[in-house]
Amino acid sequence: MAAHTQDKAVNTSSLWKHVKKEWKLYSFLVIPVIYFIIFKYAPMLGSIIAFRKYRGGPNIFGSEWVGFTYFEMFMKDPTFWRAFFNDLSLSVSYLLVKFPITLLFALLLNELRRVKLKKFVQTVSYLPHFISMVIVAGMVKEMVSLSGPINYVLSSLGFEKISFISLPEWFPTIYVTSGIWQSLGWGTILYLAAMTGINTALYEAAKIDGANRLRLAMHVTIPGILPTIMVLLILDIGSILGSNFEKILLLYNPLTYETADVISTYVYRMGITGGNFSYATAVGLFEGVIGLILVTIANQVSKKTTKSSLW
Repeated sequence: MAAHTQDKAVNTSSLWKHVKKEWKLYSFLVIPVIYFIIFKYAPMLGSIIAFRKYRGGPNIFGSEWVGFTYFEMFMKDPTFWRAFFNDLSLSVSYLLVKFPITLLFALLLNELRRVKLKKFVQTVSYLPHFISMVIVAGMVKEMVSLSGPINYVLSSLGFEKISFISLPEWFPTIYVTSGIWQSLGWGTILYLAAMTGINTALYEAAKIDGANRLRLAMHVTIPGILPTIMVLLILDIGSILGSNFEKILLLYNPLTYETADVISTYVYRMGITGGNFSYATAVGLFEGVIGLILVTIANQVSKKTTKSSLW
């Protein structure tokens, strides 16, 4: 016990010595730390109103304790469960499509030998990520409108025009495909960065053994970036109940609530629009707890199966 305490004291002392020596580098952490404290951690104090009745006024933490009343209310609300399963369905569908396509795109980019062509493809694929979500939603609506290019092609082929944006069965397809288009290039950055760290001697040894490009990717590249793959997968699983609120809010309408209404839009309507702040906070807290449980389970599974994890 004494030895453990001594080792801890030595580690703390060496850490402070390193901080004093490299204080200029550590100073870059000041702004991010302040940002997270003000905008991420401090607002968590407001979660207390999920257990208190909030009526507005001088007491920002509610007027009286109500326990789990609001949790019981949304658990009995069928609209909440529709939003819950819609959120789960959209996020899982998006993850199942996005994850393999992004990895495959990164592998294909890595195989390009012409530097100018590779940079051109990367630039073109990155651009949608920097477009405002409002503009993206407007572009999507124009594409799928009755007078848009998709319906123009359908009518030219002799098919009837489809009001995609008003039909609930088409919303998941619109959400997933537009998301892939917007995030495909940006999602490959970490994979490409991880690929640069793979020892080139492994490729040379595999080529000597007669491995073609496919085998090089399967037996050298993918195992080399497996830790990165697992970390990104864990993070994606942790946000599986966090569908893109902004895009859904801009794209959905009462006609598509059946498949488009998710927890974040439900919280927005109940809290901001309806003024039921305590109720909306309870729903948001429930969503956060579920996300924490999912990311913990994914982390433990990854640790046991691939020896790679976040913690």
